[in-house]
Amino acid sequence: MESEAGMEGSSARSPDRNTIEAEVTIRRPVETVYNFYRDFRNLPRFLGDVMDVELTGPDTSRWTIQGPLGIRAHWTVRVTEERPNELIRYETVGSPGLKTTWDIHFSPGSTEGETEVREEMTMPLGRAGRAALAAIGKFPAKETSSNLHRLKQVIETGRVTDTSYAVRGKFSENSTWHESRD
Repeated sequence: MESEAGMEGSSARSPDRNTIEAEVTIRRPVETVYNFYRDFRNLPRFLGDVMDVELTGPDTSRWTIQGPLGIRAHWTVRVTEERPNELIRYETVGSPGLKTTWDIHFSPGSTEGETEVREEMTMPLGRAGRAALAAIGKFPAKETSSNLHRLKQVIETGRVTDTSYAVRGKFSENSTWHESRD
């Protein structure tokens, strides 16, 4: 079983066998963080195994994921609920038994200009699913925490330096972001 995975400014925990939670504090206003995240084309900039996101509709997108041994897979993802500057809820589309859902919560931090981001990911197959992923070197709680840490890095500094739990070589010198980006 995975335990709490912490890194500076982020943490992860698993309240039950199917749900993983992680959180991070980002030194930027809620609106900036929310808008960056909600443009799913930004997700490959910090999600360790998401290589590309193609918007296919106002609430749907096609994600290219790189898994173990360089195998690429494609997911269709649908936004099921959003509240500007508060929540983005999305899920994979396909087999109900294999559906993964994410709730990304945004709230003002304890200091003006900070944002608390909390992710809740619900995965299929519980303990068996986690054991299968661990057997191929994937640890969702640790990946989730690393992903949020990279979100913090890219928004605060425009660069990603944390390469933990990411596709080898994915984050390089050209991984930058600036707030003035369209």
